[in-house]
Amino acid sequence: MAKLTQRGLEAITPTQVGVVVREDGNLFGRVRATASGGVAISFYYRFRFEGKLKDLSCGTWPGDSLASIRTVRDAARDKVSAGVNPAIDKKIVRHEMQTEVAQKLASIEAARVKDLTVNDLFTEWITDGVRRKDGNAMLKRMFEADVLPAIGAIPVKDVAEHHLRGVLRAMVDRGVNRSAVIQRNSLTQMFAWARKRQPWRKLLADGDPMELIEIEKIVAPEYDLDNYRDRVLAPDEIRELRVALDRMQAEYDAAPNKRLAAQPLERTTQCGIWIMLSTLCRVGEMSMARWEHVDLATSEWFLPKANVKDNVADLMVYLSPFALEQFKQLHALTGHTEWCFPNHAGTGHLDVKSISKQLGDRQVTFKKSRDGSPRVLKNRRNDNTLILAGGASGAWTPHDLRRTGATMMQQLGVALDIIDRCQNHVLAGSKVRRHYMHHDYAEEKRAAWAALGERLFAISAILT
Repeated sequence: MAKLTQRGLEAITPTQVGVVVREDGNLFGRVRATASGGVAISFYYRFRFEGKLKDLSCGTWPGDSLASIRTVRDAARDKVSAGVNPAIDKKIVRHEMQTEVAQKLASIEAARVKDLTVNDLFTEWITDGVRRKDGNAMLKRMFEADVLPAIGAIPVKDVAEHHLRGVLRAMVDRGVNRSAVIQRNSLTQMFAWARKRQPWRKLLADGDPMELIEIEKIVAPEYDLDNYRDRVLAPDEIRELRVALDRMQAEYDAAPNKRLAAQPLERTTQCGIWIMLSTLCRVGEMSMARWEHVDLATSEWFLPKANVKDNVADLMVYLSPFALEQFKQLHALTGHTEWCFPNHAGTGHLDVKSISKQLGDRQVTFKKSRDGSPRVLKNRRNDNTLILAGGASGAWTPHDLRRTGATMMQQLGVALDIIDRCQNHVLAGSKVRRHYMHHDYAEEKRAAWAALGERLFAISAILT
C-alpha cells in the first residue's frame, strides 16, 4: 500500500468527498468538505482489541500534519502491542486534563473570592438583596458618603468590628446620631443577607462582625435611641410661623428688584405646611398627591394605599374649610399639572424629601457639618428665618406638624381611636375584629378634621 504524501493530499478536490485514503500501519482517512469550499481529511488508526475492531482518531489534515498524525498512530500501535486499549487510555488522559483545568479554574475562583471587598458585597446586595421605595437611593447616598470611602476596599473576610465601629463613631462625632443608627441598621441588614449566601457566607466563617456592634455605646450619651420626638408647635409658634411666612412673601412681592430680594419659602411649600398641620398627613403622602384625587367640590382628598407609609391602607381625608382653602390656593398654582406638588421639570411629583430640606435650610442653627461647624450647603438656603420661639424648643420638621395636629385634636376632646384613624395608623386589637367590623367612621373623622380646622382658624386668625 503506497505511503501517503503531502502533495498527494493537496491534489484531492471537493469532488472526492467521501473517498477513503489509506496507508500501511492501519491508518486511513475520510475526505470531507469544509465550509470554505476546500477539503479536510479525518484520519483514524484501526486496531483490534479483545477480538473487536476499533477506530482511534489521530487528527485531521491539513490542521494536523501527516507527521503528527503518524506519531499519534505509532503511539497507539505501541499501546496495543503492550495490551493497552489506546482509546480508553486517551479518555483517561483527557479526563485528567479536564480535571487539571477544573482544579486550576477553581483555584483562580477561590483566589478571586478570597479578595472580594466590602465594595463588592455592597454592589451585589444593593442589586439583589434590598429594594426600597426610593429605588435604594438613600442607601446608596449613605454608603457612598460614610461606609465605602472608609472600609470599601477592605476584603470582607478581614472586616472586623473595629472597622464598622469606626464608621459609626465618625458619624456620631459630627453630630448625626440618628443617621448613625440608620446606618447601623443598614449594615446589619447587609451582613445578615451575606451570611446566608455564598461566597459571602464562607468569607464570614468567623462570624458576622455586626453582631458585635453595640450602638448604645457608640451614640452620644444624651441621644434617645428610641428616637422619641415630642416636638409640638405651641399656638404662639403657629401664629409666629404664619406671620413669618406672610412677612417674607410680602417683602419679596414688594421688592423693586426681585433678583436681589431674599426668596421666601415657595408658595407651594407654604400651602403644604398648613395642609400637613390641618390633615395630619405625612410629608411624603402629600408630596405624591395628584389632583385627580382631590375633589374641591366635595372637600375630599383620597390617599391611595400605594402612597401611604408601609402601604397600610387607602385613606379618605375630609377637608375642613381651613384645609380646603389651602388646596384651593395650591390649585391656583399647580392645578394645570397632574401633581399637586410637581417637580420643577413637571415630569413627576416633588421629591418626598424636598419640603423637609426647605424647612431645615431655614433653621441652619440646628444643622452641623461633618466637622461639627454650622452647616453651609452650596446653592441652598442657609438662614434661620423659620426658627420659632427663638429656638427654645429646637428645630421643627414636617412630621412635627402631623404630631401638632394630632395633639390639638386630643385637646379638643377627639377620641384617641378617631385620631388614630385620621392618621391612618394600624389599630391594635384582634384581627378577627378588624376582619368583621368595617364601619369607616367617616362622620367621626369629618368632625375631627373640622374641629381642628376651626381651631387653626382661631389661632392664626385666617378668614375663609
